[in-house]
Amino acid sequence: MAAAAAAAGTREEMVYMAKLAEQAERYEEMVEFMEKVAAAAELTVEERNLLSVAYKNVIGARRASWRIVSSIEHKEETRGAAGHAAAARGYRARVEAELSGICAGILRLLDERLVPAAAAVDARVFYLKMKGDYHRYLAEFKTGAERKDAADSTLAAYQAAQDIAVKELPPTHPIRLGLALNFSVFYYEILSSPDRACSLAKQEDGGDEMRDANKPDEEQ
Repeated sequence: MAAAAAAAGTREEMVYMAKLAEQAERYEEMVEFMEKVAAAAELTVEERNLLSVAYKNVIGARRASWRIVSSIEHKEETRGAAGHAAAARGYRARVEAELSGICAGILRLLDERLVPAAAAVDARVFYLKMKGDYHRYLAEFKTGAERKDAADSTLAAYQAAQDIAVKELPPTHPIRLGLALNFSVFYYEILSSPDRACSLAKQEDGGDEMRDANKPDEEQ
């Protein structure tokens, strides 16, 4: 009994510290706190949302950095500034290494802990969607066989989530709608299939969201 109470207290403390880190915009630490919570027990709705927010902010900053540095690299190449282009290319590689590490961390947690432990339907769809999201983020900058592997893994995760969502969740459920949007973005941006993207979005009444599919978005 005492041990259980101590564990509960520790869990509550970790959740509180994660919220504190969020307010302070210290998202790497927010990730650390929520990973400790996830390692101990199945997450509540609030806790899984905190984990998602933590990783979304950590990965979002690097995705934005990657876009900026890639754009600068392209401009330097266009103007024939080989030295500057090489410097930008090296810096982009550093950002890509950080992106790979972040994605590897959450994907490992999802595969080893969160997806297998998800008992509720909405939790399972949430985590499979999240798995698809982070494979998609890898596909954004990987090339060759690595990009294909990331894209294949994205498709598999999103499809698994959609199969469950269509059968078990109402059409207006926020997680199902978010999945449809992100699945559409995957077809649009990664597979370069705008027709399939729009078709999927319309199936889930998400046509309006597709107008912003090429813009950074909290859900994307």
